[in-house]
Amino acid sequence: MLRLIPDPLYRAALRVAYRVRHRWRKLRGVTGRGVCVIAHDLEGQVLLVRHSYGPPGWYLPGGGLKRKELPEQGARRELREEIGCGIEGLRFLGEVDETLSDAPHTAYVFSGVVDEMPRPDGREVIDARFFPTHSLPEPLSGATRRRLAMWQDRRG
Repeated sequence: MLRLIPDPLYRAALRVAYRVRHRWRKLRGVTGRGVCVIAHDLEGQVLLVRHSYGPPGWYLPGGGLKRKELPEQGARRELREEIGCGIEGLRFLGEVDETLSDAPHTAYVFSGVVDEMPRPDGREVIDARFFPTHSLPEPLSGATRRRLAMWQDRRG
């Protein structure tokens, strides 16, 4: 990826863009569609990320879908962009209708096994680590907790 803007300046711009996007969603009343991926290793540890913008905490990798992008394509793209990983056995877990920035939002939840060690991009994602499900870090977002519960319910 071509990096014309230094990382610290890029991260500052992301923080501003996050706040502007939040206000725009509230004003417009629509957020659209997004994806999140419960990426895990062969031992079942879950990959969580910390962003350089937004509320502090640990989240599942993911993001918004591009126009005309299929959810599976978006899930694979987001993983590659945020942490430089591919994923094997990508499986659709379900669709979650929720409120994001006081506006309706649909999230498509996927799971699969990452095929390499995560490498945070240092811009959008500043940390990415595997955690055992019995020892998750704090703060952990409520949406992340709900999606992990969905994943564990479907695993049996």
